[in-house]
Amino acid sequence: MTRSGIEELSEETLRSLLSFSKNPVSNSAQFSAFIFDLFTDLNWAGFYYYNGNALVLGPYQGKVACDEIIPGRGVCGTAFVKRSTLNIPNVHDFKDHIACDSRSNSEIVIPIIKNQNVYGVFDVDSIRLDRFTQIASTLEKLVDVFIQCTDFEEVFKIGFQPI
Repeated sequence: MTRSGIEELSEETLRSLLSFSKNPVSNSAQFSAFIFDLFTDLNWAGFYYYNGNALVLGPYQGKVACDEIIPGRGVCGTAFVKRSTLNIPNVHDFKDHIACDSRSNSEIVIPIIKNQNVYGVFDVDSIRLDRFTQIASTLEKLVDVFIQCTDFEEVFKIGFQPI
């Protein structure tokens, strides 16, 4: 199967998985599990949502994580403020990396943007160096499917805010 065939299959499977609910908590949990199972060598996959002051830990798969991240700090906070994906092949070279799991060697963070609002970020860590360069565009496409299938207005009801 070609790379695009795998992407199409993954997108189709994800749409089916997320078709039951538009709830951001439910979809975030399902999406984190989906990504954690789909790709190898991951040690963390999950969300941080903005509450007006900080990025607060949301649904995820993996070991215990940092509770809050200040916008502009670490890979997550930087991607959030810049509103763009950050693919870090070696987190040890990233000046302000926040190490929640010392086993992490690479990281990709994709902002959650819908209708020009940034609701938070999707963060994935790997024990492997440069894990995400070849799959970055696939992850971004899958995050796009997640965003399309999720009603982020529900986030307001649980105390989170976009910027």
